[in-house]
Amino acid sequence: MRASFIFSEVLNGLRRNITMTMAMIITTAITLGMFGAGLLVVQMADKTQDIFLDRVEMQIFISDQVTDADPNCQTAPCLTLREQIEAADGVDSVQYIDRAEAFRDATTKTFANNPDIAALVREDTLPASFKVRMADPDQFGAVLDEFRGADGVDSVLDQRELVSRIFSVLDGARNAAFTIALVQAIAAILLIANTVQVAAYTRRTEVGIMRLVGATRWYTQLPFLLEAVIATLVGSLLAIGGLFGAKVLFFDRALEDLYGVNILAKIGVSDVVFVAPWLIIIGVVMSSLTAYATLRFYVRE
Repeated sequence: MRASFIFSEVLNGLRRNITMTMAMIITTAITLGMFGAGLLVVQMADKTQDIFLDRVEMQIFISDQVTDADPNCQTAPCLTLREQIEAADGVDSVQYIDRAEAFRDATTKTFANNPDIAALVREDTLPASFKVRMADPDQFGAVLDEFRGADGVDSVLDQRELVSRIFSVLDGARNAAFTIALVQAIAAILLIANTVQVAAYTRRTEVGIMRLVGATRWYTQLPFLLEAVIATLVGSLLAIGGLFGAKVLFFDRALEDLYGVNILAKIGVSDVVFVAPWLIIIGVVMSSLTAYATLRFYVRE
């Protein structure tokens, strides 16, 4: 009987304050949706980092003087430099790129979509180089420092700088989503508090009578708390549905080209499923604590 009474009170409360309940559901859905989007971006960034670190290379350019004297890198100091690089800790492979191969790469790959620039490239202006892949990408820095000023080295190219720029864009998107979620969370908390106060005020006579006949404070205030939790639960489910929709309409369609060339890691259904329970938990905890604090500090009777 008590459970039936509380359940009926919750339904009546949600129906009486239907406009505020709808506002609370929508605000909560937006808040949790933005937070979930931020979590998805974090997952995308982590997977993308693994992709890039697996492919990232370090390129060590050989000086023109050494290249002119030994185009095929068969004698010192070029051969000595190659042996030193191969012996360095963490180096997985070393590939020598002579000027002819560098010219082919520039005209067929680097400037393939810019024929005017490709026409200006000359083979004798391109330096030979070593392309170095690491077994552990975290050791790139030590190898760069070791060979940056070595004999016969003109300059080095560290592709991690490009990777860092891509990650900075993803970090910016994540931070923007979290910032919007934080602002919306403040609005949701205030709205939950106001809804609970209004609901308690409209039923103050009923609550007073129940207290007079011996009902505990917790028993009389539980329906208000459950109203907030149920509204937030509905909002969290809408947020989860929104994330599935965003995956199909935004992540899958807008980023299809980047997925195809393996520049960004694809967000899958499993990623959304992983985020979903956290949205429900956060929403329920947020509404429960807000409603409890409101009832505790603002509703005295």
